[in-house]
Amino acid sequence: MEATSRPDGRVLDELRPVSVARGYTQHADGSVLIEFGATVVLCTATIEDRVPAWRRESGAGWVTAEYSMLPGSTPERVNRERRGAGGRTKEIERLIGRSLRAVVDMKALASHQIIVDCDVLQADGGTRTAAITGGWIALHDACVKLLDLGRVTANPILQQCAAVSVGIVDGQVVLDLPYVEDVKAEVDMNVVMTDDGRFIEVQGTGENATFDRSELVLMLDLAERGIKELFAHQQTALNEFIG
Repeated sequence: MEATSRPDGRVLDELRPVSVARGYTQHADGSVLIEFGATVVLCTATIEDRVPAWRRESGAGWVTAEYSMLPGSTPERVNRERRGAGGRTKEIERLIGRSLRAVVDMKALASHQIIVDCDVLQADGGTRTAAITGGWIALHDACVKLLDLGRVTANPILQQCAAVSVGIVDGQVVLDLPYVEDVKAEVDMNVVMTDDGRFIEVQGTGENATFDRSELVLMLDLAERGIKELFAHQQTALNEFIG
């Protein structure tokens, strides 16, 4: 796409710089610090030798997620949700959980539950898409640990999944929106995909305008191209040795 006057100087179809630090914490079964530009999310995965009560007789495992915006992650302090997750937080947690479960063989996970915690250290748009992309790596490493320990007989991970935002800003379809674009976008969309090109979830909203079918196709095409780049970042991270 041609150059444009995006606030950070990127062209329309360009991701923000992506950084992935795998094995970021010592005690989690899988951990990743992921950065989409100025958005920074710590994703940790914890294995539990139990499943929710409603799942116990199924012979299958479970994957779930928790999400939090930490104090200091935004210009104005975010209060800790000590009385339980608010509506926005619950919606994002469900999105992350659905996305990760879509690429896991629950029967292969057996009687284990993996909880993926996504804590936003710094927010500049795209926190949920960064959480899904980084959360998959943390989940992958937790599943490999189960396999290495002989607690499962096959790797429960079936595919990669990653997510990115797209939208229409000032009449132009753009990829990976930072906050300054997200807050004024006419259309805002989050797209989650598997590495074989299938969609897990598409969340698109006409925030300040409607959009037609041709614009929808443009946004989906752009999201797919961006997500393919994110798959490459995930693979690069997995190829790095961690002690």
